[in-house]
Amino acid sequence: MSAEEVLAGLVGLIVLIFSVVVHENAHGITAERFGDPTARYSGRITLNPLPHIDPIGSIIVPLIAILGKIPPIGWARPVPVNPANLRNPGVHNAYVAAAGPMSNLLLAIAAALLWILIRVFFKHVSLLEATGGNTLLFFGILCDSLIKINCVLMVFNLIPIPPLDGHWILMRFLPPSGKAVLAAIGPYGFFILIILLWTGVLGMIISLPLRFLYYNLRLFVEIVVNAL
Repeated sequence: MSAEEVLAGLVGLIVLIFSVVVHENAHGITAERFGDPTARYSGRITLNPLPHIDPIGSIIVPLIAILGKIPPIGWARPVPVNPANLRNPGVHNAYVAAAGPMSNLLLAIAAALLWILIRVFFKHVSLLEATGGNTLLFFGILCDSLIKINCVLMVFNLIPIPPLDGHWILMRFLPPSGKAVLAAIGPYGFFILIILLWTGVLGMIISLPLRFLYYNLRLFVEIVVNAL
């Protein structure tokens, strides 16, 4: 791996850990907002990554992805939520689930805005073409990683397969029979995701919305920078 690839991998790992921590905090804060303080009492509403890190999902899987020269992907320990404490469990549980992916979307947008500010500040230097030890190279890798990884986390977590957030959101709109089906496949959800990933089906599912989000945010950055 080149020095630039190593830098990109390290930045990507840090960005991933930060992003999944924000994701889990969003779940916990939203749950507390609607009546469930379980995450707060468990010490999980914190930006300190240590209580959130899952050794496999936060370290091993991202490192494998980095070595495979693909964007780091992973997860943190799920924030504990007790739906029984929510004021309106049927509705608010879906809001709690949606808060995680929405936090990733907001992080991606914030990264795009930060990239614009940096690009405008250094108007005559392209972050995409910066090389060597240029400080702009680091900021370019950082902003691009924030956009890309958070787009991946958002789209991936919206897949309606247990235990992902998307299945809790879908539960809100399903009839009782549909909820029973999702509940029945719940214990096998992780294995279903592994099979979909191994066969490449998962990549096919998320590739279109991922490309739409990522490239349109990148395009937005370029349009604004060129206009200023």
